[in-house]
Formats: sequence, C-alpha cells, structure tokens
Amino acid sequence: MALSIRPGMTVPLPGPLHSHEAKLHELAELGYTDIWSAEADGADAFTPLAMAAAWEPRLRLGTAIVPAYTRSPALFAQSVASLADAAPGRFAIGVGSSSNVIVERWNGVPFEEPYKKVRDVVRFLNDSLSGKKVKQKYDTFEVNGFRLGILPEQKPQILIAALREGMLRLAGREADGAIINWLSASDVSTVAGVVNAAGGGEDKEIVCRIFCCPSENTEVVRASARFAIAAYMNVPVYAAFHEWMGRGEALHGMWQNWKAGDRKAALAEIPDEVVDDLVVHGSPAECRSKIQAYFDNGVTTSSLAILPLDPDLDHWQAVRDLSPAAG
Repeated sequence: MALSIRPGMTVPLPGPLHSHEAKLHELAELGYTDIWSAEADGADAFTPLAMAAAWEPRLRLGTAIVPAYTRSPALFAQSVASLADAAPGRFAIGVGSSSNVIVERWNGVPFEEPYKKVRDVVRFLNDSLSGKKVKQKYDTFEVNGFRLGILPEQKPQILIAALREGMLRLAGREADGAIINWLSASDVSTVAGVVNAAGGGEDKEIVCRIFCCPSENTEVVRASARFAIAAYMNVPVYAAFHEWMGRGEALHGMWQNWKAGDRKAALAEIPDEVVDDLVVHGSPAECRSKIQAYFDNGVTTSSLAILPLDPDLDHWQAVRDLSPAAG
C-alpha cells in the first residue's frame, strides 16, 4: 500500500532554540507534517525535537540523522526511548554512518566499517526497544546485560541514512525505510527502487532532505551553491555516491582540482546542470514544482533545508512560500 505524502522541514530553525515555539505552531498551520533534526556542528539531534514534542503535538518528529558512532549503544537506546516516550507514535529515529570528517576529525572516533556499524546499531535498537535484556556480541561492539528502564508506548520507526546500494538494501531489509540527500529528483527512482526491492516489495518510507533556495537571483544562488556542493562532493562517501549516480564525468574536473589544492578552479569546474540538479532554486512556484518531482519519483517524506544562498532571501518567507498552504 502506498504511503501518504508528508511535507517536512529541517530543524532547528534560525534563531535561539527557546524562540521557536511560535514558529513550530506556524509550521503546522502551513501544512507541514514533520520536522527533522540534523546533527553535525550545531544543535544535537534530540533537544530541538524534545522541545517541539512539548510545544506542538501536530508535528511528527524525526532525526536525519544521528551518527551511529558518536553515542555509546546504551546511551543511544536511552535517548531514543526517552523521545519516543515523550511523543508517542510520532517519533522516528534516523541513524547513519555520517562521514569521516564528522566522526573522526571532529569527534575523535575511528570511522571504521560504516556499513557494519550502522547495521549493528539498528539491530541493537530493535533488540533493546523490545524490552528484553541485551547480551549480545555484534560485529562492531558488544553489549553485556543492558535492559532499557523505560519502554515507550509505541516503538519508534527506525530509518537508515543511505547512499549506495549496500546501505539502501540494508534500509529496506532491516529498517522501516531510508533517509537520502544530495540527489536530484530523477535520482530518487533509482534509490527508492533499491530500498523497496530489498523490503520484499513493501513500500518503505523514503525521507529526503531537499536543499532549497527560492530565489530568481540565479547566478548568485549558483555561485554560493557551488561552495556547499564542493564541501560535500569531495567527501569520499558522497563522491562514490555520485559516481554511482552517473555524475563522475561532470564532477571529474572539480575532484581533480580539489585534490591539487586549487579550490577556486574546483568550484569553477562544477557545471550549472549539476548545481540545478542538486539544489532547488527559482521562483517559489518553480521550487514547489521541483519539490513535487521528488515526491513523484518515490520520496514519501520531505525535509526541506532552506539554504541562505541569496543574501536577500527572507528565510521565514521562504518557509511560507514553499509550504503546502502556498501550493
């Protein structure tokens, strides 16, 4: 059975966390159904959602994503159980490998065997959320006698952040769906197809972070977007993903110049069509149409991430302009 479409927004929103209550109410009024937190160098993934759980009961809450490496297994399970208990039936935990930069450089944790690590964390969460005492040796860690002291009324959905086929198949096989990002609308059918096939034909949730800048200042947006694209596409996991997506030739010049240390030349080598594929921009109506293409190709839940690529962009007006109410 096809899943219903869920329009969502990335949080935290701009401004201090304590100032977001009214904005979360407005998100729900505008027709957004979900909010999805990220975790890199800003707020942690759980705090903004915990505040939203208390403030706005109409919104579903999700993490996209929590790195599998940066919390111990027991603490990870406690955090998940606590938020699921605070927001029964409306929390989904998204787990991913993150990247070598975030895990190894910023957190000092070896970025080893990412596929196995994500798989093991997902298996441990399923084990611990069953309420049983976990005494298990997983491939990447061992848990000896842990039992959750708090069990949520409803077990949260577990989603896996995935890029290439191995992790996509894992998401379909052992989780409730996948979280994807930095891809075009036309790429979605490929990745969603892998997830759903691995799930035995069952429709799985496909959550997509979609990077947006509703601005017709095209050249300014493209120039700024190149910095964001270069920052991600030179990370090995994203480079490999876009090779698989068929952008190897288009991004070859950027990769070569980046490796040579010529950042300016690397940015100049990113073709306009790659920018336009990966970042939604244009008038609000054009952006809404492009976002709809992601849904048409297999996304079930969006997590719009509004990028300040145009200095004249009003972030909150962009939230309104891209909302279901505006459509």
